[in-house]
Parts: sequence; structure tokens; C-alpha cells
Amino acid sequence: MNPASLVFLMGPTASGKSSLALSLAKRFAMEIVNADSVQLYRELTIGSAKPTPWEQQQVTHHLLDVTTPDQPYSADRYREAAWGVIQQCQKRGKVPLFVGGSGLYFRAVAEGLAQMPPMDPAIRQTFRAHGERLGWPALHQQLQQVDPLLASRLSPGDGQRITQGLAVFAATGRPLSQWQQEQPPPPPCTILKLARHWPMPLLYERINRRFEVMMQQGLLEEARQLLEAGYDRGLPAMKAVGYRQLFPCLEGEISCQEAVELAKRESRRYAKRQMTWLRKEKELHWLPPEGEAEAVALVADFLRTQGTH
Repeated sequence: MNPASLVFLMGPTASGKSSLALSLAKRFAMEIVNADSVQLYRELTIGSAKPTPWEQQQVTHHLLDVTTPDQPYSADRYREAAWGVIQQCQKRGKVPLFVGGSGLYFRAVAEGLAQMPPMDPAIRQTFRAHGERLGWPALHQQLQQVDPLLASRLSPGDGQRITQGLAVFAATGRPLSQWQQEQPPPPPCTILKLARHWPMPLLYERINRRFEVMMQQGLLEEARQLLEAGYDRGLPAMKAVGYRQLFPCLEGEISCQEAVELAKRESRRYAKRQMTWLRKEKELHWLPPEGEAEAVALVADFLRTQGTH
């Protein structure tokens, strides 16, 4: 099969990726592939800003609602599913438009992932418990001792990846960064990378406003239903920004107003981390706030060059 042609639409949370993606997909007859780690989960709808049923009817969407909150979805599993979608699109003569804010998922598709060694889940759980007790900066310092290369790429608050790095070293005696360097090459593809960009003060305003709209749409009740369904608050899906801050409110630990302010703050911090990630991406076309015309021109030129339109 010929090399795949892919379009990536990236950007921080609340930057308007979904609306632009829908417009581009309709204009160029592309199919949208979710690249947001939270939208993979059923029952996490409002807080993940999942495309509405109407939006999903306008354009074919892939990799939404593929698992339940108690069944974690790894980046490796995502890569395998995404390449399955890419192959399906190729057979139909369609170009996949990947949309989301999970940088690791985009990287998994474009560059592949290292084959991780088998590991007792109890090892990872032990480090997670240590991090929650001691604080993630303390475990980040431990990671610097055993895997300085990986530690240099992670923020001191990135508990999930710090846990993974320490657990892999404990299980294998080898740094995770070494395993990652042995990754197999990805299938051949050509990628146009786009990213929505806003001045940070304006983006923060959008984040605050969007969370208020989510609350009006029933996010608190959605979070309540997750707890009533019996999902453990320690699950990766339940730690998604927005949900994680509302659970203590529902259980009487903090006020609803405090929970909302915490969620807005963590959303802003998440956006800042996403921007840090994106600035390291190569061959990335930054789109200004009113950049739809620019995006249309870039996609049209890319598809013409690839011979797909």
C-alpha cells in the first residue's frame, strides 16, 4: 500500500480544534480521527468536549467511545487502532484528519512507540502510591537518578509518566528512555501538521468560559453518575482534568465553587503543558485565532501535492 497522507490538527484545550476540524473535513471530504485521550471513554462526554451527535452525523468520526472508564487505553493500543483506521481510509480514498490535544497519541501515530516490557501492575501501583503520598516532584527527583534523559522531558507534576519511568526501571533495570530508543519504525506516511494558537491570556479566558458552559450543560451531574456507577477515583480516566476536581465536591470535601475554580486552574495549567509540547514539534504550521482561511489553503495545497484531490 502507498504511503498514507495524514492531516494533524493539534492545539491546546479550548483552542477551537473541533469546529475547525468539522469545517475542514466537510470541505475536503476527510474523515475525523479522535486524538484526545479522554474522548476515547464512554460516559465522559461533557467534560471531554466530545463532538455532539449532530457533529458526528455531519462527518465520519473514528475512535470515540471505544472503551469504558474502568478499562484504561494505552498509547500503544491507540497507535494500533489508529493505523487500522488509516488503512480503512486509504481503501476508501479518504484522508484521515487527526484532531485532539494528546501529544503522545500524535507522536505514537507518526513515530511509533517502543515495545514496553511485561510488568507486574503492582509495581506501577506502588510508585503511584508513593507519588500521591510524597508528591510528584519528589519522585521526579528519583527518576532523575535512574533515567535523567526521560526526567529532562517531563514536568515534575507529570505523575503518570514519572510512574511509568520508575516502574520500568524497577522491573527491568533499564531506563525507559533506552526502551524508547529501540522503537520500530512507523509505517510510511506524509503528514501535514497544523496547530491552533491563541495568545495565552485569551486562551485562558476561553478555558474559563468553556468550563462554565460545561457546568451549565450538566457536567456536575455527569461526574455524579460516574461515581454512582462505581468507578474508582484512582482510574486514569477518572483523573481527567475537570472530573478530578469535581469529585471532592460531590463527596463533600470542598465546595462546588472551589471545585470549579480548581478545574479552571488545572485546565489552564494543562493548556500550558500542551503548548510546551507543541513548541517542540517539527514542521508545525501555527494557525492564528482567525486562521481558517490559512488552514484551508494549507490543506488544499497538501492534498494537491499528495495527489489525493
